[in-house]
Amino acid sequence: MSGPYVIRGSVVLPEAELVWRFSRSSGPGGQHVNTSDSQVELRFDLDKTQALPPVWKEHALERLAGRLVDGVLSVRASEHRSQWRNRETAAVRLAALLAEATAPPPKPRRKSRIPRGINERRLREKKQRGETKRGRSGRDWG
Repeated sequence: MSGPYVIRGSVVLPEAELVWRFSRSSGPGGQHVNTSDSQVELRFDLDKTQALPPVWKEHALERLAGRLVDGVLSVRASEHRSQWRNRETAAVRLAALLAEATAPPPKPRRKSRIPRGINERRLREKKQRGETKRGRSGRDWG
């Protein structure tokens, strides 16, 4: 592998806790595709890991609840012909998923008032537009 996959800060994906599974990729390919196991499935037991701080782990379990099966997060990659590149892709994807899931929630949006002048100008323009359209009707032309 090309080194430790950083989740955020000094927290990295521990190589010992990653479970790899290889299978044959589906889809088009040449004669070689039927004999090479190039699809990669990477599994990470989020429920039992000690690599994440407890608060991060809690956030990740909550946010990724729909993707977890018995507390295990699974990522697949099969877009490359090379098993090595698929391994890289899966590991990067897993690290990105965990980084997003453990990120602190965004600051709440503060409502801002529309300035009075802008609102008055909008209403004035609406009224003017209405007058223009009313002037187009052919009621008085007759």
